[in-house]
Amino acid sequence: MVECAAELPSIKTNGRWFMLAAWVCCVAIFVTGCGGRQPVASAPPPTNTSPEPAPPTESTTRRAPSSPAAGAPKPHEGGTVYEEGKASWYGAPFHGRQASNGETYDMYKFTAAHRTLPFNTMVRVTNVTNGKSTTVRITDRGPFVDNRIIDLSYAAAKQIESIGPGVVPVQLEILSAIDPNEGTFTIQVGAFHDKANAERLERRLSAAYPSVAIQSFDSPKGGSFYRVHVGKVSGEDAAKKMSEELHAREGVKPLIFRVDNNPASGEN
Repeated sequence: MVECAAELPSIKTNGRWFMLAAWVCCVAIFVTGCGGRQPVASAPPPTNTSPEPAPPTESTTRRAPSSPAAGAPKPHEGGTVYEEGKASWYGAPFHGRQASNGETYDMYKFTAAHRTLPFNTMVRVTNVTNGKSTTVRITDRGPFVDNRIIDLSYAAAKQIESIGPGVVPVQLEILSAIDPNEGTFTIQVGAFHDKANAERLERRLSAAYPSVAIQSFDSPKGGSFYRVHVGKVSGEDAAKKMSEELHAREGVKPLIFRVDNNPASGEN
């Protein structure tokens, strides 16, 4: 019993060394194993096998033309700006009546009245407030108001959106091959409901001017009118000079009209 008791510390000591040796052996194996393992590279991202988009062609990179500024008319090919001013329109009271060229006025056709352009002249009318245009044929005389340059049919006015406003600023382009200055012109110096007033003006002007005459017309919306015309002048430029003279000397508001061959009675 005494000998056995003396050997116990040795056994414990040897056990501790055995455990220490085993621990060192495990560490060595772990280190050896880690040193021999090859690192595994991460997989590369998948390659995009679809082709790259082609560069844009010249046609796709070209900017679209900008829209016209508000209030400016759209550009047009052909035709030259002949006149700028205000346009009105006429419809139902004159629909079915005879126009100045002898045709029956149809408010649903693209026609217009102008004071000086020859009948059948094709004119492009552009509403400068919105750039909308219409093409009309001159079939009538008028307008008989000094601050307007053309009277459009209902259809033409609707196309340029002037029905609501009634009067809009426009540009006129002549599309026909004509010289608007050629022809014979006369100057209207007054229009009266009372024929006696027209006759008094005729007598007064006849003393100083040639070819003073009265033209009567029965308007569907204003009754009978008696217009006093002065002169028969060759060329619109000469008529403008005579018009300025009449305005300065007589204080009238003259309107220049073309003298048509075989004119028909008509007003708008």
